[in-house]
Amino acid sequence: MKDLKPQEIVTELDKYIIGQNDAKKSVAIALRNRWRRRQLDPDLQEEIAPKNIILIGPTGVGKTEIARRLANLTDSPFYKVEASKFTEVGYVGRDVESMIRDLVELTVNLLRGRQQEAVQEKAGKIAEERILDLLLPPPAPSAGFDFGSDDDSASKEEKPSAGTREKLRTMLRKGKLDQREVDLDVADKSSPMVEIFSNSGMEEMGINVKDMLGNLMPKNTKRRKLKVKEALKIITQEEAAHLVDMERVKTDAIAMVEQSGIIFIDEIDKIAGKEKSQGPEVSKEGVQRDLLPIVEGSSVPTKYGTVKTDHILFIASGAFHVSKPSDLIPELQGRFPIRVELNSLGANEFARILTEPKNALVLQYIALLRTEGVIISFTQDSVEKIAEIAVEVNESTENIGARRLHTLMEKLLEEVLFQAPDVDEKEITIDAGFVSEQLMDIVQNEDLSRYIL
Repeated sequence: MKDLKPQEIVTELDKYIIGQNDAKKSVAIALRNRWRRRQLDPDLQEEIAPKNIILIGPTGVGKTEIARRLANLTDSPFYKVEASKFTEVGYVGRDVESMIRDLVELTVNLLRGRQQEAVQEKAGKIAEERILDLLLPPPAPSAGFDFGSDDDSASKEEKPSAGTREKLRTMLRKGKLDQREVDLDVADKSSPMVEIFSNSGMEEMGINVKDMLGNLMPKNTKRRKLKVKEALKIITQEEAAHLVDMERVKTDAIAMVEQSGIIFIDEIDKIAGKEKSQGPEVSKEGVQRDLLPIVEGSSVPTKYGTVKTDHILFIASGAFHVSKPSDLIPELQGRFPIRVELNSLGANEFARILTEPKNALVLQYIALLRTEGVIISFTQDSVEKIAEIAVEVNESTENIGARRLHTLMEKLLEEVLFQAPDVDEKEITIDAGFVSEQLMDIVQNEDLSRYIL
């Protein structure tokens, strides 16, 4: 984890997210507290639980983006899941422990990829030798024993072969052999698909039946004729996979998840509130009760080992239009002590979102059109006009926050993007008049606006 100070974390988040300073400050403190905990004695470390956060605000104001950028900043294992996907134990559907298993799986894949990159050079050398063996097979041993031959004559026969091998190696490194074809045995990926249907109890045990059956089945190989360049790439990948220490990867992945994992539970408001109805059904409160032990700390079995969830940081979010955070069961409320309300976005924030972040929408479209040789520029009044329209459409239809800007920008530049490869005028300026011309008819017709924007 990078040793970022809270102010530095907020500064980094400011590069991608406009406003929402309270939310940024809360997540920055939560992240710094993790670093502080790891500086303490091991006994005290175990006693300090993470301060989980609920982000409250309408859709499209930056809740998910804050959590995602936070994970990228610290290189933490990160997993986003919708609370509405889960069902309580005993019903068909995903059990809540699956989020931990998915997070571990993602982390194992990430660390395996990093280790493969680290051993690329060594794998490349082994692959080079294997390619040379294919290009220049070793001489077959003689059938009988020739007691009359002396060592000198044998060494003379070997020397030309060694010299030829070195010449081929030089040619291979210079790329002169790239188009030559070799026969290579490659793994046949068209193996039969094994689909396992299991109840949630099977999933809880952490048994990966697919992997078990896959290991029992023989590995099929298929001989293919490949160009040297492609064969070298395939062999390098195979050798890199063999060089990875999977036991270390598993151990490191579990440690990373336990100490610095972040799970973002979106739409938690969808499981808030008690439903009063007769008969057996999946209840919202049942999902909350299943979620409770994971958030407060428990051991979850995975195929890579048991994972303790005591120090995983949980960030929940929801619009809470219908329900309130107080509608969650008291035990779960207690596990999310920090609550932050995110503000709705106005015209000023939309204008800043269009131009200020490192991945601003205006910059994205300028870069996309530059690939066609078209130079597009936006005047300040055009940006303000787009922001005003976004606010107006959000008020007259559903408020989807900053996501409305994506729809508006795509509709605004639809004709420019379509004509870009063939247009004669390679410099285009987008001003407020152009924005009004393209969008105002749709905005003023509310029925049309609902369909298109």
